[in-house]
Amino acid sequence: MSAPAESGLARPRLPRAIWALGCVSLLMDISSEMVHALLPVFLVVTLGAGTEMVGLVEGLGEGTASIVKMFSGWLSDRLGRRKPLAIAGYAMGALSKPVFALAPVAGVVLGARVFDRIGKGVRGAPRDALVGDLAPPGMSGAAFGLRQSLDTVGAFAGPLLAIALMAASGDNIRLVFWLALPFGLAAVLLLAVAVREPPPKPDRPPARLPLRAREFAALGPHFRAVVLAGAVLTLARFGEAFLVLRARSLGLPLALTPAVLVVMNVVYGLAAYPAGRLADRLDRRGVLAAGFGVLILADLCLAFAPGLVVGLLGIALFGLHMGLTQGVLSALVSDAAPAAARGTAFGVFHLAGGLALLAASLIAGLAWSVAGPAATFLASAGFAASGLVLLRLLG
Repeated sequence: MSAPAESGLARPRLPRAIWALGCVSLLMDISSEMVHALLPVFLVVTLGAGTEMVGLVEGLGEGTASIVKMFSGWLSDRLGRRKPLAIAGYAMGALSKPVFALAPVAGVVLGARVFDRIGKGVRGAPRDALVGDLAPPGMSGAAFGLRQSLDTVGAFAGPLLAIALMAASGDNIRLVFWLALPFGLAAVLLLAVAVREPPPKPDRPPARLPLRAREFAALGPHFRAVVLAGAVLTLARFGEAFLVLRARSLGLPLALTPAVLVVMNVVYGLAAYPAGRLADRLDRRGVLAAGFGVLILADLCLAFAPGLVVGLLGIALFGLHMGLTQGVLSALVSDAAPAAARGTAFGVFHLAGGLALLAASLIAGLAWSVAGPAATFLASAGFAASGLVLLRLLG
């Protein structure tokens, strides 16, 4: 899992299209996190749902997205086109926002979340494959780190905006959900006009259904090791909804609950690009192992926090672990996969991660309901420790 060696004195700059893709992610994350930052509280306080429903909404949405990513990534390989699928997925994400605002019961929220995450699945693997297609040789870590950093700027700007709107509207959560819509529509427009994908390769394989086993086998053992590491890491990190609920249990006021994702994503955004650059120069497995270790520290802080200050420290450490791992994992997938099968590779990777997140979120919701928040985060720490052992075994 080592980074490719660098050559030459000067490194090329990242293409403007990668910056544009990062800004598209930024806008959509503003839209999504304005909803996501308030959704656990909306479910539990406004609609009267339990933590099991929070886990189901979180896990089923992401699991569905990951199944869709597998097929959308494969389809983008077969068509030789990434951008149309990405536009369709971003449009679905934008159009889901009014449904959250109108939802009268938790079941409607679940449906809206699944629709939104299907959109994420449609766009995710093709977009990541497009980043890999556009990245200069030897700069995939920087390219994915940059996109992840800009994505994360949106992920903390959205909750900040939600805090301001909650204060201005007298805690009107539904209004905040409505105001998330324009940012999603802006993301779709920017992608349509500002990103030009490379022309399809003339020797690409013909489009056909169904998926064939040999296409997955051709991805190779190194790729499968990356998928396994990513799945274990995802199993260790429950959805961010449980960070929000933990902060509330430690006394964070309702209007300030989006601050949880602000803290997490500020650290995440600051760490992602430097981590990607570092992973281009060092053994990427070492950077990934550091991320597992930081997650264990985060879980211990959240499990045993005597008050809000220690809880927020745990949330910040959770953001640091995300910065150390997410872009690096994407770079590992991009490097391990053949260029002609990059979309399929990202689809498989996201499928494994999404199924792991579904299991993790259900475990988290049940553990919280039965034994309290400490049990939830101690379970996460145990999975992360297993991940460190796995990385060592993968050698």
